[in-house]
Amino acid sequence: MNKVILMGRLTRDPEVRYSQGERAMAIARYTLAVDRRGRRGGNGDDSAQTADFIPCVAFDRAGEFAEKYFHQGTKLVVTGRIQTGSYTNRDGQKVYTTEVIVEDQEFAESKNAASGNSDGGYRPAERPAPSSAIGDGFMNIPDGVEDEGLPFN
Repeated sequence: MNKVILMGRLTRDPEVRYSQGERAMAIARYTLAVDRRGRRGGNGDDSAQTADFIPCVAFDRAGEFAEKYFHQGTKLVVTGRIQTGSYTNRDGQKVYTTEVIVEDQEFAESKNAASGNSDGGYRPAERPAPSSAIGDGFMNIPDGVEDEGLPFN
């Protein structure tokens, strides 16, 4: 089985090109910086953090979506498959490639969190006014409400 799931941030805006032919198809290429946690040898820093830079390719509608909504720094979750390949460059040297072919991509944080709002888009519900509560913290049940509709019966 060839399945990969990544979460990381875009290193730059996606590069999008369109295929030639009767039906032009978007091909978006982008790189995800994916955190790698590990131990560094000898310096006592157990929380050392580095990143792997994973090239990803999204086709067709996924490519169009990437072009429209993704930009440098966007945090994404990508699922797909790893594909390897090779080609000969202009100098006659064989170059090997590895990239993730995107099957699904989605935002990994809210727009508010991405813009620096530290609450991640969460807004706590407003509490009912104190006048609607009895002194022990429970709300009064209005007259006419049947007990069968309450969740604790």
